[in-house]
Amino acid sequence: MPNSPSAHRTGARRRSRPVAPLLRRAAVVAVTAPVAGTILFATSAFAAPAVLDPAEQTIADHLDTRVQDTRLGGTLSGVVIDAGTGTAVWGHDATTALMPASNAKLATSTAALTVLGPDHRFTTQVRYGNGTVTLVGGGDRTLTSADLDALAKTVVTSLKSAHVTSVKVRVDDSLFPAPTLAVGWDDGYYPDSVAPVRALVVDGHQVTDTSLDAGQVFAKLLAQRGVTVSGSVARGTAGTGAATLAQHRSGALSAIVEHMLKVSDNDIAEALLRATALAAGRPATFEDGTAVVRQILAQYGVSPAGLEIHDGSGLSRADRIPAQTIADILDVADTPANGPTLKYIVDGLPVAGEAGATLGPEWGRFDTADSQCAVGKVSAKTGTLTGAIALSGLTKAADGRWKIFSFIENGSPADPAATKDALDGLAATVNGCWT
Repeated sequence: MPNSPSAHRTGARRRSRPVAPLLRRAAVVAVTAPVAGTILFATSAFAAPAVLDPAEQTIADHLDTRVQDTRLGGTLSGVVIDAGTGTAVWGHDATTALMPASNAKLATSTAALTVLGPDHRFTTQVRYGNGTVTLVGGGDRTLTSADLDALAKTVVTSLKSAHVTSVKVRVDDSLFPAPTLAVGWDDGYYPDSVAPVRALVVDGHQVTDTSLDAGQVFAKLLAQRGVTVSGSVARGTAGTGAATLAQHRSGALSAIVEHMLKVSDNDIAEALLRATALAAGRPATFEDGTAVVRQILAQYGVSPAGLEIHDGSGLSRADRIPAQTIADILDVADTPANGPTLKYIVDGLPVAGEAGATLGPEWGRFDTADSQCAVGKVSAKTGTLTGAIALSGLTKAADGRWKIFSFIENGSPADPAATKDALDGLAATVNGCWT
């Protein structure tokens, strides 16, 4: 059974981990936009390199050799730090900003959990007025057809009690503006890599218009329960006098973030970016969402140097983040003072060998002679774009102390599967099982 990230925080390291006062300054910071409450920001920064103990020197020596692997090409940003002290163990162009791919979701998650709060839930409503039932999207990318069926059951009961047997169906997805492409996206991403970002979707359908699709599913469910639906499903808003007949609340944001990170769901990441912008009092756009992300990271003490983000998922080929920044984000999430808000990021990191997650055997990860020793011992966020592969996370090293690492590779001429194998080997090196 792989070690779960939650064990990282409930075990001895979490209870006894030293906090260097100059590195992890805890302060109540007033956010300049509405948030889910007063937030305790415990900042994080790396200590200057010190004399390493023998176990850490071994990690550094092996990494110096293994980053020369031709499968990694010539452009790699990497860093390893001791999670307890913040001491730098190893670095290789650590401040060089590269395409982070889905490692950018770590930044999105940090902002969403901070601004919205881990207990936040997204609400989908059904409203009725003037013979029209309107399904109102609340930005819930986890809404299922079973949820819609439960809404339909409640709605039909209300309609029949009022002797209404025929309705029109509309969808209201006005919470988010009309979809646009992010900087660094092209329309070839639609709808397989990511669907146009709308406030209403069912079963995560990868279709061009998720709102109308959800409305059509809902209309069929109403019809199956005996209410006639006249005409086609169309987009529209419920009138001010419309009555709310039913509503569905999503699971907690904490669980949504964990799932999003486990499977690297681009659609959830983009919905969270917009919801975060709205909660911070800004428009639900790429530009405003990423501005809030940068603001929140800065308030946690994460350096803005080299940080350039244009979306929530990391699909943008214009995104740039250094490995040191990714490691710093993980360090913030793993800092005890931030646990009540951000621990779900560490919990959501896929575990090497974990089925159903992006480090699972179905993805061909940690299955080489060099890396399979780290199965169950490494928790890390993956990232993959054409020409960009990343792996960043935590592992308990041979010296018994936890290390945070980030490796971001761009432009390797090798087969992507081979590059991933090489990155897995670097993580196994940090763990110490590949000697």
